[in-house]
Amino acid sequence: MQNTRRGTQRARLVKGLVSAANRGGYAGATVSAIIGEAGVSRPTFYEYFEDRDACFLAAILDVHERLLEQVRSAVKASPAKDALTAAASATVAFAGAEPADARFLMKETLAGGPRALDARDGGIAQTAAVIERAFKGAGAAEPIPDVPVGAVIGAIHRMLASRLRREDRRFGELARDLAAWLASYEKPTREHRWRKLKALTAPPASRHEQALVLRAPPPLGPGRPRVSPQEVAENHRQRIMFATAQVVQEHGYSAATVTEITRVAGIDGRSFYRVFADKQEAFGAIHELGFQYLMAATAGAFFTGEDWPSRIWEAFRAAAQSIEQVPAFAHVGFVEAYAVGPQTIQRVEDSRVAFTIFLQEGYQHQPPGERAPSPAALEAIVTTIFEIVYLRARARGNPRTAMLAHIVHLCLAPFIGAEATDAYIDRRLAEAREPSGARPGTRGGAGKRGPAGDRGPRRKKTPLPPQE
Repeated sequence: MQNTRRGTQRARLVKGLVSAANRGGYAGATVSAIIGEAGVSRPTFYEYFEDRDACFLAAILDVHERLLEQVRSAVKASPAKDALTAAASATVAFAGAEPADARFLMKETLAGGPRALDARDGGIAQTAAVIERAFKGAGAAEPIPDVPVGAVIGAIHRMLASRLRREDRRFGELARDLAAWLASYEKPTREHRWRKLKALTAPPASRHEQALVLRAPPPLGPGRPRVSPQEVAENHRQRIMFATAQVVQEHGYSAATVTEITRVAGIDGRSFYRVFADKQEAFGAIHELGFQYLMAATAGAFFTGEDWPSRIWEAFRAAAQSIEQVPAFAHVGFVEAYAVGPQTIQRVEDSRVAFTIFLQEGYQHQPPGERAPSPAALEAIVTTIFEIVYLRARARGNPRTAMLAHIVHLCLAPFIGAEATDAYIDRRLAEAREPSGARPGTRGGAGKRGPAGDRGPRRKKTPLPPQE
């Protein structure tokens, strides 16, 4: 009886944390809020958990284990080749059946700091491992999606978090769209190249690097400045913004303080509060600047390509290089933004929508009669790219070195087919290895084809679009 009572009280505390976090975010899930939701005393809370974070982690693990059990059942009941689709459908179904728990797991954990992110990423890795084990049962000739499984599952979590936040419950439609999207990457298992985020040789630096590199201005000289008060304020503002990015990268948003930000910026607290109301406003400013910088780099390079595949290659090569040049922005934009509050979360989701504009031209390259990717498929592509950059940012990895080909594959394959996409990527990688080769994106390099190109197309749906 005593064990039953203890189990019930612990479960009430975990449920209370989920409710408190869903209502007030990570910051609002205080011990007082948790015990208020659970209807237990403060001493009872501390019988089970050392602090709020211990309860938060317990809730993540509890909800994830229930989701993972449903994923295991769905994968076990499906053919091995359909494991990823089955897991995706089970994840969507869980969000529909348990919206409060799903919202906590898929959204609020992103705001919980490094330990919560570790738990979130570890749970997604467990789901990916279930899928990969099932894939081993598929024959070498069976077609399965050639995509990075963990990044796709993480992207689906993000997509569901966005819908749960908006109370958009069209989950049946989303499951069908995701299944069709994943099918567009299917290839025989023996030909897979993109399921692992394996580092590749870095392509040459983008020729479309922005003239202005995103960095803080130098401090003003000692003594009374010989510039206008407006220029002084702008100098302080930018130094505070970049100091905020640095402190957040090193300590996380929740642990960042105005005192530490001003120390890194080399200014006093009065100067901080002349330009920003609090650290949230300073974070929002550097997040917005980083997004504008990244979008400018991506769009500027996109319009230099001679055809749509080349535009995608150039756009994301420039984007990855921009992120690489300012790694603190990657942490601000892709790791910490959910910890700040609803306005920043909305900005993150708006930025994902903005990047789908680069995919729209793909509809002009589809073979006749093929089903066009849905709007949810475009969202899934960009969100998977965001998840990849997030994972690289957390690992302090180099996005340009490892990820460009993976990102281009995600973008092109749903429109021109997996075979044509591989042929295109092989050609670009071959050009990168040729010191005196043709300029990337020109007709001069079009005849160089790597191993995938030598095999030739296997299906009519995958011819490479003609050069424009």
